[in-house]
Amino acid sequence: MKIIAVENYQEMSKAAAQFIINQVKEKPQSVLGLATGGTVLGTYEKVIEDYQQNKTSYKQVHSVNLDEYIGVEATHPNSYHYYMMEHLFAHIDIERDHIHIPNGLAKNTEEECRNYEGVIEELGGVDLQLLGIGVNGHIGFNEPGTSFDSVTHVVKLTESTRDANKRYFNRLEDVPTHAITMGISTIMKSKNILLLVSGKKKAEILAQVMNGEIDEKVPASILNTHPNVTIIADKDALAFVGGKKKRCFEDDKKELSGPNLFSVRTIY
Repeated sequence: MKIIAVENYQEMSKAAAQFIINQVKEKPQSVLGLATGGTVLGTYEKVIEDYQQNKTSYKQVHSVNLDEYIGVEATHPNSYHYYMMEHLFAHIDIERDHIHIPNGLAKNTEEECRNYEGVIEELGGVDLQLLGIGVNGHIGFNEPGTSFDSVTHVVKLTESTRDANKRYFNRLEDVPTHAITMGISTIMKSKNILLLVSGKKKAEILAQVMNGEIDEKVPASILNTHPNVTIIADKDALAFVGGKKKRCFEDDKKELSGPNLFSVRTIY
């Protein structure tokens, strides 16, 4: 696991976008696993900016999104279909039939989950999976207690997750109670994983992921077992990393196709 420590959200977004851009340039037919939410907004803005200025092409790229609310139409402003079109897809040259997002209105959600797993397998797996992390350690919508062996499934959202998402809705009562999400096992099959963490609210959970035990009570802790995980985190998010269970770090400089960023390589 490698940590790239940056000053702030803007630097995190720039570094993450460059990570994605490099992946697409190296493998134009990449399968990108994409996330939604506030953390990745800046990253998508930088990807769009690069597309406009440098014409990095996404025509051969396939995308698979982590999750979608159940019971929310794709055209609804709070659906993740809408989010992805609004904040990324409508602004780059990705082919519309290369876009894959779970169908939250499927009559048979269990069948939809199986079909979504099939899509990912047919594409040959995810080359680069983008992740955020919830204050309770969830990745995707895999809440605490989700089996590490889980594949794409229906999940009941915890109150803390619904509360975190209520800013996108008029009232807490309007936030959906269930979603379809890639499972932890599905996420862990990705060839590379990029985890973005920003802000003081995420400092405690990031420290727990980095310094604590690997436990299903903290879904993101499983990332410690993946061979190719990069965390890009700002100073606020890294505030508690390195406590009494401090891991051994080795400092170096890594150029990420642009400005030098302070990089911390974790030694296990």
